This record gives sequence, structure tokens and C-alpha cells, in this order.
Amino acid sequence: MSLPDPVFPPLLTGHAVTAPDRAFETAVAGAARGSLGAADLVWARDTSRLDCALVLEPDVDRARAAEMVFVAMVAFGDSFGAIAPPEIGLTYRWPMALCVNGARAGHVRAAMSAQDDADGHPHWMVVGLTLDIRRNHRDGEPGDAPDRTDLVEEGCAELTRTDLLESYARHLLTWIHTWQTDGFRPVHDLLLFRAEGYREPVRLEHAGEVQEGRFIGLDDRGNLLLETGEGTRMLDTQAAIEAVAPAGRGV
Repeated sequence: MSLPDPVFPPLLTGHAVTAPDRAFETAVAGAARGSLGAADLVWARDTSRLDCALVLEPDVDRARAAEMVFVAMVAFGDSFGAIAPPEIGLTYRWPMALCVNGARAGHVRAAMSAQDDADGHPHWMVVGLTLDIRRNHRDGEPGDAPDRTDLVEEGCAELTRTDLLESYARHLLTWIHTWQTDGFRPVHDLLLFRAEGYREPVRLEHAGEVQEGRFIGLDDRGNLLLETGEGTRMLDTQAAIEAVAPAGRGV
């Protein structure tokens, strides 16, 4: 299937990759060696999924930079809602999963430079996003994994990679501007509105351990507040963000 290349807003510079290269890994490697910089958007030509990653050069500390994970999630939620059929619901499963009609269809992924600049800001950050349009079912039938889905299964076969990517790019810039001018509160409120399991018992993996409790909210940085028998526990978003050494080695 051949699709037209996406057209991006002037503030973004697109960089296409083809299989076996993936957008996130390409963006991280480019940011680490300095060949990619702020507002470079790497995207994959793969038509079976949306696969893209934005390079950022934060002028804030790590805790605030981590909020970009949630900026990307709410931006995608708005961008998807703008072009998807109205009966299709998109929700978030903390910290980074994207769900369509209650089943996981994609996720956000993030990495930061392991080192900070003289002002205490990470040298760079990459925020990637993938969403399955049409999965490969060679290993089983579509219904064999009820917690996984794709857009074709959910009745969105008409949405293409290019449609999704162009809409996401526009909404992402809008939400970055909102975050810069109004702070995290608008992001927080929409994130919580679309969050799966809010005010319900949840079981999730965090920092390599399974956590159970009642999801009672998010703090002012997007960290999850979990009510347990021992009291309220805060699960830190930064634990899910990869740190990358200058040479590109994970640390």
C-alpha cells in the first residue's frame, strides 16, 4: 500500500525512515550524537502502524520535561478524536499506554539524555508514539489477545498512517504551546478525564514491580497516586523514561 508523505506544520522538520529502522530508536540515536535537534520529527513509512518520534531540547528540569509524555498523550487523544468515527473511544492507561475501545492499541515512549546542561536541563529528550493500524495475526486470530487491538479491528480501516500523523503533528504543537503558556493543569485535567481505572482498583507494573491499589488521582506532575492498605503511594513517571548516555548507551 502506497501513501502520500505527510505534510507537517512549518515548525516541524520531518525525517522518514524505512524498515527495519524504527522512529524512536532513530530519533534517540540522532539526538545522542547531535545530528537531530529540537523539532525534528522522525516518522516511519510503515503503513501498518503510526510510528513517530519528536526530538526536544528542554529548557526545564527533568521533572517538568517528563510532563511531555502526557502532553503527547493528550495531543494524540485530541488528534484522534478529530478524525476518527465518533463511536470510537480513546483512553489512557497510566503511564504510557493508548487504548482504543478499552484495549491497548499503542503507547508513548520517552528517553532523555543522561546528562544535564549547566542550567540543570537535560540536553535532549525524545517522545515517541506508536499505534497499530493493522496488526500481523500470523501467530493467532484477532480475538486471541482480548487486551490488544488495532484500528482495523475497531472499525477505523479508513484512517491511514498519513492521516494520523498529520493530525497528531498539528495537535501536538498546539498542546506544547498550551503547556508552555498555561502550565500542566490543562494537560492534567484531560489526562485524568480519559484515564482508565480512575477511582477504581488497578494492578499495574511500575519500576519492575507489580503495584496494586485504588487509583485515586494524579499529582501536579502526572505521577499516579495509588491508595493501598499501607497508605497513599506515589508512582513516579520518570521511572518509565529511559536515560541515554552521550554515546547512545542505555544507563
